[in-house]
Amino acid sequence: MQMASVLNVKNLSISFFNNQIEKEIIHNISYDLNPNEILGIVGESGSGKSVSTLAVLGLLPKKISKITQGSIIFNDYDLTKLASKDFQSIRGNDIAMIFQEPMSSLNPSMRCGKQVSEILIQHTSLSKEEVKNETLNLFEKVKLPNPERVFKAYPHEISGGQKQRVMIAMAIACKPKILIADEPTTALDVTVQKEIIQLLKQLQEEDQMSILFISHDLALVSEISDRVLVMYQGQIVEQGPVTEIFNNPKHTYTKALINSRPPLDVRYRRLATIKDFMDESVDKTIVTKVQREANHKALYSKPPLLEVINLEKEYLSKSGWFSKPESFKAVNRVSFKLYEGETLGLVGESGCGKSTLSNAILLLDKATSGTILYKGVDITNLSKQATRNLRKDIQIIFQDPFASLNPRIPVGRAIMEPMKIHNIGTSDKERKNLVYELLEKVGLDSSFFNRYPHEFSGGQRQRIGIARAIALQPKLIICDESVSALDISVQAQVLNLLNDLKENYDFTYIFISHDLAVVKYMSDNLIVMNKGEIEEMNDADIIYENPKKDYTKKLIHAIPKGL
Repeated sequence: MQMASVLNVKNLSISFFNNQIEKEIIHNISYDLNPNEILGIVGESGSGKSVSTLAVLGLLPKKISKITQGSIIFNDYDLTKLASKDFQSIRGNDIAMIFQEPMSSLNPSMRCGKQVSEILIQHTSLSKEEVKNETLNLFEKVKLPNPERVFKAYPHEISGGQKQRVMIAMAIACKPKILIADEPTTALDVTVQKEIIQLLKQLQEEDQMSILFISHDLALVSEISDRVLVMYQGQIVEQGPVTEIFNNPKHTYTKALINSRPPLDVRYRRLATIKDFMDESVDKTIVTKVQREANHKALYSKPPLLEVINLEKEYLSKSGWFSKPESFKAVNRVSFKLYEGETLGLVGESGCGKSTLSNAILLLDKATSGTILYKGVDITNLSKQATRNLRKDIQIIFQDPFASLNPRIPVGRAIMEPMKIHNIGTSDKERKNLVYELLEKVGLDSSFFNRYPHEFSGGQRQRIGIARAIALQPKLIICDESVSALDISVQAQVLNLLNDLKENYDFTYIFISHDLAVVKYMSDNLIVMNKGEIEEMNDADIIYENPKKDYTKKLIHAIPKGL
């Protein structure tokens, strides 16, 4: 006899309104969530994953959206018929949610302990002391180190993984029947991601919860889910047991999602994108070991473009008015060479010193000691004018393209701005034509020139960030986590674009990421950093196939590999 489902979504359709024009974005979807089950919902941004689950909590934006048909049955109630005030007793109590970005979900002006305590105060009759004890118990349950310290800490004082654990503690505080986890690991290191996945699975087993786990990464979903449903353009295109969907996908879109992640056992010339699969135009050309060795022989026969020698960056921190400043070495005696035309991968967990090292190379944060030679010249003590001239040669593509673009300036103007400063082009008309060409080169349209950042998707904004970086015709580009916030399929497009640009313009890259699968695919040589020091340095393929250090083995082991 089949057990009754804890949540039943039937024939659900949702429409949004724009200037009185109604557009249906969720088309007649149906699924069940069973007791004590983890159901994975997978698909790209815009596929309807988050919108359909926000409807479960009654959190759809009121004036611009409506449920046009269907039902969402929970505890014998149809949630689509529930008034807003009636949802207050359900949210956080019976159905809870963990959001994608803990920093924007937590109140920056409130201590972590108080934020979790608020949920208990609202939904239980515990005393003040009992609330504090229960909050500390929850912090222990989600394996937060030093719960007392985290209780008193503000969100900015703890790491990304710890913030996500606070969010999980908040979500499970009232022992909900259903937990909705919306991309809970997207911005986290692969090792922290693995810890969070294991924690959610453990909590689900202990508390007998049902979990809706939302992600764009099918390999990740396969590591936690019992069943999975695949969404594409507002529809469920496939659903079933995770082993069946992963090992024997029926729909072309599902096959595309599985194959968009950089493979670890073979090096393709180009990554397959969703569009390639849909058009049946996948390029399966392999870069052989012999080709790679010949390319490296040519690369490393020239003098280095950049040489870093015994670089150190030390920070001083004071914990109180009368305490002595404590020193902390974010980068400690780091040395390496970078050759023209090379992609040097830089990998490690948050706090390992990757970004501090790149900021020192960019002269955005002066190194405490050591030497940085660019084209044989030490750049650590340049004059202001020489530093300004160097900026043209060394550019950066940031992790968050939206935060790095001015929301009040059209993207065309944002790309033109640095060109004007560095005297590229003789007039605004010439610069404008150059921007049109750049937009085309990064796979956008010249008609985008006068549009603003908010009008673009995450992948399009990252292409604009790339266009702005290459506008100055640099020699060296630092890609700082430049694909970590993107969907797996969009990530494949951007990685292909970076490789195309490198081939066409002879760029040299320092490619920084916490995702070893992506870094391995992109890199010639690879540096593994840990606690400010170089843990391991070698050919990217050699490090993956035969890691010497335990830390590197841990990073490789944490890569989601699917079933």
